[in-house]
Amino acid sequence: MKENNPYREDKEQMLELLQQYENLRNGRSHSFLEEEAFEILIDYFLEKEEVSKAAEAAEISCEHFPYSSILLIKKADVLLVNRQYKEALGILEQVSVLDAGDINIYILKTDAYLALEMHEKAVALLEEAVAIFEGEEKVDLLFELADVYDDYEDFDKVFDCLKMVLKEEPNNEEALHKICFWTDFTGRNDESIKLHQRIIDEYPYNELAWFNLAAAYQGLKLYEKSIDAYQYALAIDEKFDYAYRNMGDAYIRLRKYKEAIEVLEKVTELAKPEDAIFEALGYCYEKLKKYPQSRMYYRKASHLRQDDSRLFYKIAFTYFNESQWESCLKQLHLALQIHRLQPEYNLLAGECKMRLGLYKDAIQYFTNVVSVRPKTANGWEAMIRCLYNASYFEEALEQTEAALLATGRKPIFEYYQVAVLLALGKSKDALLQLEGAMYKHPKMLKKLVELNPSVLQNQQVVDIIARYKRNKSI
Repeated sequence: MKENNPYREDKEQMLELLQQYENLRNGRSHSFLEEEAFEILIDYFLEKEEVSKAAEAAEISCEHFPYSSILLIKKADVLLVNRQYKEALGILEQVSVLDAGDINIYILKTDAYLALEMHEKAVALLEEAVAIFEGEEKVDLLFELADVYDDYEDFDKVFDCLKMVLKEEPNNEEALHKICFWTDFTGRNDESIKLHQRIIDEYPYNELAWFNLAAAYQGLKLYEKSIDAYQYALAIDEKFDYAYRNMGDAYIRLRKYKEAIEVLEKVTELAKPEDAIFEALGYCYEKLKKYPQSRMYYRKASHLRQDDSRLFYKIAFTYFNESQWESCLKQLHLALQIHRLQPEYNLLAGECKMRLGLYKDAIQYFTNVVSVRPKTANGWEAMIRCLYNASYFEEALEQTEAALLATGRKPIFEYYQVAVLLALGKSKDALLQLEGAMYKHPKMLKKLVELNPSVLQNQQVVDIIARYKRNKSI
């Protein structure tokens, strides 16, 4: 029994049509080719990227059917492919006399105007067409107009076009997908909420509308409401991985890390491995102080994003939180190979070295920090603390002066100077400095105590603190 093979039949029919066309071209006897046959031939040549053959077929077709709007439009399309934009516009003007109601005239004219950088004409033409056509054709034109506005960087009007599409077709998936992005981009979350609530009222099982409603709530930082809406989307489609992904972010914003882990792990089951999801899971476990699990996910992320030094830094930080200084330094070494002078990496490396008692190494890392960010306090603070702990008091005093100058006299360094002066035996200078610091920035006293808790055993220091408190209460 002979089996039917539609593909083979189509191929044989196409070969026959091509032979008939060749006979026509060469003046040999041939069957009559109808308009539809020429359409098929032109599309075939364009699909094969044989533009010159498509152009010739279009020319011959128009000779045989000079008043065929369909074939003239095909000819204009080929001219556009050949970048003959003005010639294409001329043909399209001719067609508009024959059949002004063909949507392709407007679409191809738009393409020509855009290619000629005549954006205003393209917009005006499409706006005119949107007012003429209805139904699917109107929707197609609105999508075209949205693309033109996008090119023209009139992004609010892109949003407006998509709103109009959804007014015509509330379940249009392309518009629902696109308007989610443009809501976030334009910040028109309130409008998006109202729009999608109307759609849901009419079509309560539209998971994309629920998703977009949730995303708009999320854009307004209404995370509880966004989670509720994502849950509705997931009740309709339990494999909607983007809903799980965004819900995970909402839970993280609410600092509900256990719930975030639950939904983000669902993403890993439904979608291909993704570094951003692994990183988010690592972050959640880190916040829960479950450092081994945190490292596991940060490592998974780093395998997918091997050139990102931040992931090595994040792994290092989990070791730091466990007081595993050597392991922390190994990860920081990897991060510093990629970004040698990154301040955060150098700062953490210096802290590790200091805790290991390797003060000179630590000072070098802290020097890197202050050289890159001289106006930021944390590098100076770490360096002076290191010098103090290493009993390099003379150098520590120099660095407090440098820090005060570089940071616009941050009060922490006035208190650090008090500690250093006391360590150098310069009690009078230290006490005068303390009195001035207490008068200006009393709340920063805790920084002095953190650096050297035994300072509270110094009776003169205690007297100044007590006197300040007494005067304040009067």
